[in-house]
This record gives sequence, C-alpha cells and structure tokens, in this order.
Amino acid sequence: MDPVAQLWVYLETSPLAALTLTLVAYLAGDTIYRRSGRNPLLNPVLLAILLIAAVLLPTGGDYERYFEGAQFVHFLLGPATVALAIPLYKELANVRRALVPLAASLLVGSLTAAGTAVGLAWLAGASTETLASLAPKSVTTPVAMGVAESLGGLPSLTAAVVILTGIVGAALGPPVLDLARIRDPRARGLAMGTASHGIGTARALQMGQVAGAFAGIAIGLNALATAVLLPLLWRLVAG
Repeated sequence: MDPVAQLWVYLETSPLAALTLTLVAYLAGDTIYRRSGRNPLLNPVLLAILLIAAVLLPTGGDYERYFEGAQFVHFLLGPATVALAIPLYKELANVRRALVPLAASLLVGSLTAAGTAVGLAWLAGASTETLASLAPKSVTTPVAMGVAESLGGLPSLTAAVVILTGIVGAALGPPVLDLARIRDPRARGLAMGTASHGIGTARALQMGQVAGAFAGIAIGLNALATAVLLPLLWRLVAG
C-alpha cells in the first residue's frame, strides 16, 4: 500500500482527522476564493469538496467513516441556520413593508424551482424516481432529502443535487441578477435564498445585510412551501 494511503488509513480511525481535513479544506478554499477577488467560479464550498475528494479517492478513504468524524460540522448547520435570524431581525421593518410581494415571489419561486427541474429531467427521459429526487433541489438539504424520500426519490441523489444547486446559484446568481438589472437588495437576497438555499444565502450576506436578511427568510419559507405543497402537487400530477 502507498505510504500516503497507509497514513490516511491510520488517521481516519480518529474523528479528529476527518474534522481537521474538513476545516483545512474549507480554509484553503476560502483563501483561494478571497485571493482571486471573490471569483464566483472559485466558490469555497466547491473547492473544499474537491480538496476532500482529492484526499479520499487516492487513499481509498471510506466516505461513511469520514462523515462520522465530521458530524460535528454537520451539527453546526443547525445553529448556523438559526443565526440567520439576526440579520432578519435587524431588517424586520423592511420585511414587514414587503410582505405581499415577498410571499408572492416565494410561492412563484418555489414552484418554478421544482417545476423547471422536473420538466427538464422529464424531457430528457428521466425515471420517476429521478424526477422525485430532483423536485426539491432548491431547499435546504435535510428538508429536501425528507421530501424526496416521501415522493419515492433517492435522498442521496437529492443531497448531491442540492449542494450542486447551491454552488451554481452562489456562483452565477449575482451576475445573472446584474444582467437582469435587478438592483434592489431585497429582491436579490430573496432570489438567492429561494434558488440556492444556504450556500446562496452565504453569498447574499456578502452582498449586504438587507440581501442577507431576505435570503435568510427565503430559506425557511421556501422549505416550508416545498414541504407542504410539493407532495400535494406530486400526488395530483402522478395520480
């Protein structure tokens, strides 16, 4: 066995190794992202995934064992999501003034996100199982996996698509909004949060507090709308 592979086999028995690998990979990705002038194509989450894969694949590392060690980071997703309430609270007056357009935009955005994914996959000849896996792609991972499973989809495929959706949305969302001449930070944040969940919201927070607040509320409400409406619409269409 290659010496590097032997070293990783030894280290992966400790949860600290997986946690350290995750943190180092993200810090390296974030450093590259910042030094590139925040190039949207060099998203730190994407770079971290590639760096972790570059360690696990050559060494024959087991993903399940890696995930067991990195579960603390997974646990922190909960507090991180709750922390999004802080910018939302600071912009509560702005949110109240835009309740009607906000609700309408979320409803349309939620249905569009699911409808376009399912429609394009259906035109490409995807199976029903794959369609069910793609439908909740724009909501946060735990909700998306639960919805996909209830529809008869593959939660593992859904998780991968959700992460890809977030990365693509964070990378291409701002330039697309610029091309569409959408300047209002409320609309920009709402679009980022609805289309690309947590990763898009992290990008929206870099655009400003107002955009971050509206992206934060979009995550929660889009997840709620998808969890309630999508199973009903799926049974109506599939039935």
